[in-house]
Amino acid sequence: MTEFYSYVTKDKDRWDLISQHFYNSPILYEEIIKANPNVKVEPILPAGIKLKKIPILDESETIKFELPPWKK
Repeated sequence: MTEFYSYVTKDKDRWDLISQHFYNSPILYEEIIKANPNVKVEPILPAGIKLKKIPILDESETIKFELPPWKK
């Protein structure tokens, strides 16, 4: 069973900002767009649009960055 978040856009929301909010990554916005085909893809979304399906991604689907050990 796939689970989803939902979200109502605020003034000046963008797909990448919503992706950053839910996934801690601005580049996963395409997952949100694909799950909401009824929403027009615009650079800046109008306030009040309900995104009914924001997929909850498995941890394995998210991009991880590791920094090298800190050297003094």
